Amino acid sequence: MVRVALRLVLWFALVLAVCVQQTSALYFYFEAGESKCFYEELPVDTIVVAHYMTEEWDDTNHQYEMPVDINISFLVTHQPTNHVLVSSRATPEGKLAFSSHDPGRHEICIMTEYTGKRVQSGHTPMIRMHLDVIIGDAHRSTSAADRSHAIDILARARELNANMRDLRKEQQYQRERESAFRDLSEKTNSNAAWWSVFQIVALVVTCVWQLTTLRVHLL
Repeated sequence: MVRVALRLVLWFALVLAVCVQQTSALYFYFEAGESKCFYEELPVDTIVVAHYMTEEWDDTNHQYEMPVDINISFLVTHQPTNHVLVSSRATPEGKLAFSSHDPGRHEICIMTEYTGKRVQSGHTPMIRMHLDVIIGDAHRSTSAADRSHAIDILARARELNANMRDLRKEQQYQRERESAFRDLSEKTNSNAAWWSVFQIVALVVTCVWQLTTLRVHLL
């Protein structure tokens, strides 16, 4: 339990201590319902945050606009082990965050899912997605939400440290109790052994005295 708590504390400390971050911003086009995947080589325990915004082509206004009846599905997989880190459905604009548990190549797939009347009509326009990926220090943002998230992580780290201190105190108390019990047991065993020796000596002395007395009376 101590090792697990220590590992979590070190993980949080590593996240908060990272000073270098890698950022990549891009936008791409794809058909509605089509999956778009890209890959990132990530070291272990690395936080990745992707800010995204989805737009669709409006034939009436001849421009890209924010859709209202569309969901965005994300699937993040660690390819060497096929371990799924994220499988979620989100709004057209938002943020995706995850942490790599193992080093290696990670696949990030995005797919659109339309809802409402356009599913029945079959009208699925062209999609344009803006994607800003931050790899490394994911909590250096000045937004209130990210600051709140960083404060929450710090609070959890402090709580883990407090729990570890309490656990160490409890273990030290148990060791002291075990040591006191061991000393008492050894002392009790020692007293019992000396008492047995005393009884044997007393028995021998009594036997010798009785034999001597009996011999005197018989002679």
